[in-house]
Amino acid sequence: MGVATYTHEVATSVAAPRMFKALYVDSDNLLPKVMPQVIKSIEIVHGDGSGAGTIKKMNFLEGDNLKYVKHKIEVVDVDNLICKYSLVEGDVMGDKLESVDYEAKIEASGNGGCVCKNTIKYHTKGDYVLKEEEIKEGADKAMELFKVVEQYLLANPSVCA
Repeated sequence: MGVATYTHEVATSVAAPRMFKALYVDSDNLLPKVMPQVIKSIEIVHGDGSGAGTIKKMNFLEGDNLKYVKHKIEVVDVDNLICKYSLVEGDVMGDKLESVDYEAKIEASGNGGCVCKNTIKYHTKGDYVLKEEEIKEGADKAMELFKVVEQYLLANPSVCA
């Protein structure tokens, strides 16, 4: 099994606690609302819904290449704005990925906004080496989701306040 690590930072004018709440605490409700053309629903498969060990299944609309993904929550630290979770099942894993580990940390920036720092570790099956374009494709989808949430929060200042 190989491991490929990808790191990414993105700044936004949304305050750190709001962005964290939107992306990692209230995402079950918010993401299907802001991306109805992609996300059908998010359901809790195991656990209490927010704590360590919780498994969530994100269902995509029919007609998309992906049907679903399952994420296992490892840590949701609201005080320090850190979330760790793993992609443990889903079409996107195919025969190449064993799992994908995510670590997100959101830090306040001087302008009232924040910087979102992400580290993603792709654990591949066998001796498969992940191609740069495969990592870029995943990063582009994550950035699209981030930008949609950011725009929604900017347009709706009371959401996740």
